Amino acid sequence: MSSPIIEVSELVKKYGDRLAVNGVSFQVQEGEIFGLLGPNGAGKTTTLSILSTLLQPDAGKVQINGYDLAQDAERIKPLIGLVPQELALYPTLSAWDNLAFFGRIYGLRGRRLREQIDFVLELVGLRDRAGDAVETFSGGMKRRLNLAAGLIHQPRLLFLDEPTVGVDPQSRNFIFEHIERLKAAGMTILYTTHYMEEAERLCDRVAIMDEGRILALDTPQKLIGLLGGGVIHLAIPSDFISMLLPAIRALPHVQAVSPLDGRIKIETTEARSALLELIQLCHTRDVPILSLEILEPSLESVFLHLTGKHLRD
Repeated sequence: MSSPIIEVSELVKKYGDRLAVNGVSFQVQEGEIFGLLGPNGAGKTTTLSILSTLLQPDAGKVQINGYDLAQDAERIKPLIGLVPQELALYPTLSAWDNLAFFGRIYGLRGRRLREQIDFVLELVGLRDRAGDAVETFSGGMKRRLNLAAGLIHQPRLLFLDEPTVGVDPQSRNFIFEHIERLKAAGMTILYTTHYMEEAERLCDRVAIMDEGRILALDTPQKLIGLLGGGVIHLAIPSDFISMLLPAIRALPHVQAVSPLDGRIKIETTEARSALLELIQLCHTRDVPILSLEILEPSLESVFLHLTGKHLRD
């Protein structure tokens, strides 16, 4: 990895009394795919909108390719390709005409514009539909054309905001493959998603966001390693909790135990072995089990471990 191409420091954005972005800081290295992972309302899109020069922050500092966002926005804009969550396409125009429109906004004309349109249509597999109106396209095809529009001016940075929402599995895999090719060609990509499997597959590093804050930031593998051998949530009648806690702590495959919203959160060295020990313990002590949930290592279970709620809540 080379030096950071994006540097974000203590970024804040408020909507009335609500803190949409609350002191967010991170760096993105040139050539990496950096993910912002979190549920709807976590602050991902707001953060991306600020970095894209669409929103003014209330506090904090952003540098992109050495330019200060507050002072050099016009120098930053040509470096960025933005693929928003909402489709930014004209439905009655053809795919070719949509791309021609966006290309001209970036100053492309004549032969260079035609070559770029042909290139990005080929890239997203839509060259044979170039003359068709966008309103005739499937949801997946529209998403792919949305991606092409963000690439028309050959940006150094590509910002992708939930690019696979509402698309079929075939189109989703098609988008994944082309994102991976863009990375292999040296493009830097900032990717927001609430699908943990996308972050695990695509991202070199991931920042887990919730309620406007970054809760953890590292490679997917290291974040998953936070869970050790997995976490178990055990629900038993409240009268038994204080009595059972010392015995649970003494189990061979248990690392840590803590009460959590009427349940017991159990961090383990090996979840399946610990589960068998827990069941045997409750049986021996005649303690009824109301529910058991095993969080085997994944980014989704890391999010639940950090926040106490599921990623899609």
